[in-house]
Amino acid sequence: MNSILEVKGLKKYFPIRGGILGKAQGYVKAVDDLSFFLQKGETLGIVGESGCGKSTAGRTILGLMEPTEGEVLFQGQNIFTLKGDALRKIRREMQIIFQDPYASLNPRMTIGSILEEPLKIHKLASAVQRVQQVKELLEIVGLTDQHYDRYPHEFSGGQRQRIGIARALITKPKLIIADEPVSALDVSVQSQILNLMKDLQAQFQLTFMFISHDLSVVRHISDRVGVMYLGRMVELAPKKMFYENPMHPYSQALLSAVPHPNPREKRERIILSDDVPSPANPPTGCAFHTRCHACMEICKTERPILKQTSDEHWIACHIY
Repeated sequence: MNSILEVKGLKKYFPIRGGILGKAQGYVKAVDDLSFFLQKGETLGIVGESGCGKSTAGRTILGLMEPTEGEVLFQGQNIFTLKGDALRKIRREMQIIFQDPYASLNPRMTIGSILEEPLKIHKLASAVQRVQQVKELLEIVGLTDQHYDRYPHEFSGGQRQRIGIARALITKPKLIIADEPVSALDVSVQSQILNLMKDLQAQFQLTFMFISHDLSVVRHISDRVGVMYLGRMVELAPKKMFYENPMHPYSQALLSAVPHPNPREKRERIILSDDVPSPANPPTGCAFHTRCHACMEICKTERPILKQTSDEHWIACHIY
């Protein structure tokens, strides 16, 4: 297995403070014992309802948030143990595309300055080389060198996201975490950005972790799909296997809600009971048991581990 990224037992808890002294009275378990791997050159789609911990996981993996527990191995190195120059060097190879193309760009900086900044920080090029590289990259992502001196407010949402993609690419990374990169865009623009990302992946030999709540988008771009629920991975499988034969009851419910291209074809819709439990007080045993139609007694007391049921299919469920 040629893994570029391995996540082992990752946890990210946020303290709930109260009282006069502001002591922690509990914790929001945004990411709770998350484990998976990412193979070089693939796109892993991470899906789940809002609040399941997808974005927090992505930011913690990049080191943008301090982990509570666990390891993240990038090319065999645990990034949480690195400091100084070693950490800066490895961060150059791990980049992020943010969800909001409007808030993620500094409105006071020109596009040229925004894209040159990572090159300055990492001392990757001279002043002349920086300008040349930025203008070349603008062409690659579907803009022109005439956009170099313009400001973010002069661009549409789709154009801003192209700039965000260019910023992620400027340091020539090996891994990019895309956090809901098309959710704020029109449907027609979404397809353009997704196709651009696929083209760039082939051109620059990139590895993507693609976070989204839209299963149709994930189907278009991903090689494998991971399903998260309350901070944990409940299913991980190749795309074809996942969409044709989802095994976890939560995955089955998510897929049953996806609009079908043929409205005359009847499909059984699985309606989940109750709301998503609070990550500050998750259920004992299987976190999904309070909403699961196939719940058994063991589900209420014993937490299922993520186990391999076939060559590439992993599932955390007592049914299997």
